[in-house]
Amino acid sequence: MENARRREAARGKFMSLKPEAVSLPAEGLVKTSTLETGQTLPLVFEPSFEGVELPAWVGANRQLVAGRLGEHGGLLFRGFDVDSSDKFDEFVSAFSGRLMGYLDQHTPRTRVSANIYTSTEYPADHHVPFHSENSKNHIWPMRLWFFCLKPAERGGETPIADNRKVFALVNPQLRARFQERGVMYVRNFGEGVGLSWQTAFQTESRAEVENYFRATGASFEWKDGGDRLRVRHVCQGTAVHPLTGEAVWFNQAHLFHVSSVEREARESLLSMFREEDLPSNAYYGDGSPIETSALDEIRAAFRQSEVVFPWQPNDILMLDNMLVAHGRRPYAGARKILVAMADPMEAAQLNLTTERLQ
Repeated sequence: MENARRREAARGKFMSLKPEAVSLPAEGLVKTSTLETGQTLPLVFEPSFEGVELPAWVGANRQLVAGRLGEHGGLLFRGFDVDSSDKFDEFVSAFSGRLMGYLDQHTPRTRVSANIYTSTEYPADHHVPFHSENSKNHIWPMRLWFFCLKPAERGGETPIADNRKVFALVNPQLRARFQERGVMYVRNFGEGVGLSWQTAFQTESRAEVENYFRATGASFEWKDGGDRLRVRHVCQGTAVHPLTGEAVWFNQAHLFHVSSVEREARESLLSMFREEDLPSNAYYGDGSPIETSALDEIRAAFRQSEVVFPWQPNDILMLDNMLVAHGRRPYAGARKILVAMADPMEAAQLNLTTERLQ
């Protein structure tokens, strides 16, 4: 009888307990790993179980994500239920409220929504060299996202490279030339090759585009009564990351230089245009030519630093745009990768930050 009463009392006490919510730590909801042993780029985030809402998790753990991004340079979110442009937009907006549009475009792309774009729409057989987004400009995004809606049937990877490693691999004499002189980019619009100036600068107004050039310190000239436009501007060759204090390779000289074009196409361009009228080209900041050996060395440094992995549906790759460069491999079959950018950094602001760090 006594044992029965005790069991009944215990049961009554148990039934009277009210359920309480259990809060799991951030690391409990999401697990991290690497793609290969000893490879720290990118760091992979995956849900520990089904039902983890990635936008909500990122919004609640911005500091954690930002810290890992600064350490690794790139994060790969894999296996989450983000399967549309709208969900991708929600995820990006959960991390940053300062999304950016594509002003001063160099490659064709399509706007999907307010701040979501397709990746570069070059033909599938084209290779896109390594670059950090808009490192050719006076303003660039600190954060960059790629979202894989549909991987290609073959190829189409987005290779990445740590700009800290590239900087270290380039020989000190060449580094010094880029640090001291910077890079001059020369572009010609309206020559029948490449984007029109209206598409590149998202305006039909010559006055607006002229104001943009003056604000950014670019020189420009209208040719043939305004149908054609030549623009020259000088930007940094290397930089110091404003948060980590690390030196990075940060320019697009090897991409803009005419030598980046495949031999047959390059010969065709050089037969059609004088050097100063080429759709795009790059020089040292003082206007002197960049040596072929220098460009070869830079490309070799990127190849040595390259990390490649196959896309999976719904993958999201998040990059610190100053720490990590990206490219695109040729592909076959349909491929759909969306892009978002956020957190603008201006060259003048970066220079002030660099002075404080030194």
